Amino acid sequence: MTAQLFTDAVVFTADRDRLHADAFAVQDGVFVAVGTDAEVRAELDRRGIRDVEETGLDGAFALPGIVDSHAHLAMFGEALGKVQLRDCASLEEIRARLRKARAAKPEARRILGVGWLFDAVGDAHPTAAMIDAAVPDVPVYLDANDLHSCWVNSAALAELGITSSTPDPIGGEIARDADGRATGMLYETACTQYVWGFLGAQTTPDELVTRLETAFGGYLADGVTTVTDMALTQAEVAGMRGILARDGRLPFPVTGHLLVEPSGDTATDLAVVEETVRLRDELARTGEDEWLGVAGMKLIMDGVIDACTAAMRAPYANGSNCDPIWSYEAACPVAAAADAAGLQIAMHAIGDRTSEIALDVLEHCIRTNGERARRHRVEHLESVTEQTIERMARLGVVASMQPVHCDPAVLSNWKAVLADERQELGFPWQWLRAHGVAYALSTDAPTAPHQPLPNLYIALTGKSALNPSLDAYHPERAFSPEDALVAFTHGGAYAGGFEERRGRIAPGLEANFVVLDTDPLTAAPEELLSASVRATYVRGGSAYVAA
Repeated sequence: MTAQLFTDAVVFTADRDRLHADAFAVQDGVFVAVGTDAEVRAELDRRGIRDVEETGLDGAFALPGIVDSHAHLAMFGEALGKVQLRDCASLEEIRARLRKARAAKPEARRILGVGWLFDAVGDAHPTAAMIDAAVPDVPVYLDANDLHSCWVNSAALAELGITSSTPDPIGGEIARDADGRATGMLYETACTQYVWGFLGAQTTPDELVTRLETAFGGYLADGVTTVTDMALTQAEVAGMRGILARDGRLPFPVTGHLLVEPSGDTATDLAVVEETVRLRDELARTGEDEWLGVAGMKLIMDGVIDACTAAMRAPYANGSNCDPIWSYEAACPVAAAADAAGLQIAMHAIGDRTSEIALDVLEHCIRTNGERARRHRVEHLESVTEQTIERMARLGVVASMQPVHCDPAVLSNWKAVLADERQELGFPWQWLRAHGVAYALSTDAPTAPHQPLPNLYIALTGKSALNPSLDAYHPERAFSPEDALVAFTHGGAYAGGFEERRGRIAPGLEANFVVLDTDPLTAAPEELLSASVRATYVRGGSAYVAA
């Protein structure tokens, strides 16, 4: 079989044993040699490979395909078609954007938007009446930038059937006035269950596949060759299995965690664990897990700091605090069952108190199921103590963090609601490195822009990719280019448990790699904001080529 030889490149392997090379060879979808030009040619000769197709990369920078180790694939594809609100600086800008969308599609049954920031609304609590002033005649659903709450108009509340008697779900809240009437904000599980549940029921299988294909295409154009989906639904699994059945493959491999939300009934929650195990084993039995695998369970332990729904050790500036979505008592039996079944547990924990509870739950798993090799993970860790980081190191827990979440352009409200020393102690990447915690860097798209290169810029500088004129957020905590690139590639693969299959340019691993027009190791970080992907390869095949 023909081998592909790539030469004249600056190769970053993400392999700590040998980070740099200038050539590599691919055969049958895997890397077979990497090193100097002479070393690679010698290895091909040693293997008796004579049929070689050579491609010179003209000194371009090549690295392993990016692993977005925390993302939401179908939601990302859908978000690309929603009204984009992240850059709106005021309520009137949001209204103008909605009026424009309504005028552009007068036949639309509803308006969907995404990305609005609490800062833009000002000190006032977002209400349905604010949206009604722009679009009163059709339902409007606006996902917040963090995707943990939804702001709706009066027509949407009516469409959802939410009244003063509608109960708050466990872990969620319907914002109400003094008389108990819903005012237009749905937080946490009130968003996921009432809004997303309703809208999901309106989505056809073909529409879902279109969203997935849009997401795959967008990711490949930006150098992403593997995604870990952090809230897979049964419908999304069915959609990807449909693509697999049609094409014999996915555009790139996907692993996923099924979401389990607290129902208030342990037996019901344990049934979700059992279904996850069944699905994991079925995909393995059919061989579909070559492209689509179920890695484990995700528990959203708390909310977000911006909405004051993350559980903190001390109150917010307004004197409020909140309980975690999953209590320790409710989470323990679910986590222990998942752990016993060999599922990876991923726990969303943003508040400093919640990360402590998450580790308490994982220690319960160890006590219950005994000592053995594990690789559970905690997601986000925006406000976390150094003592918790030390515990993570002792327990072997992986930290999954997103530089885009501390872009200074989206931090104003985050800092304001804390309003004490905690506002300067967020996103403590330096403690992860100091205590030897394994970490992966990702995007959490669509809660933030999905593009890896602006994300890398934030990781290297602490500055804003959305507004580079802003001051950096504690640049002394930033990563070196080598450490950041490893975290975006091998780190993501390690977090997902597939580091022996992908994430490095190394013999025997899948030949997923990206060619850039800029060398992140030597270029000024600002150049990353205009850098681009020349080509993306999945298992040695060209998956994207820049026009």
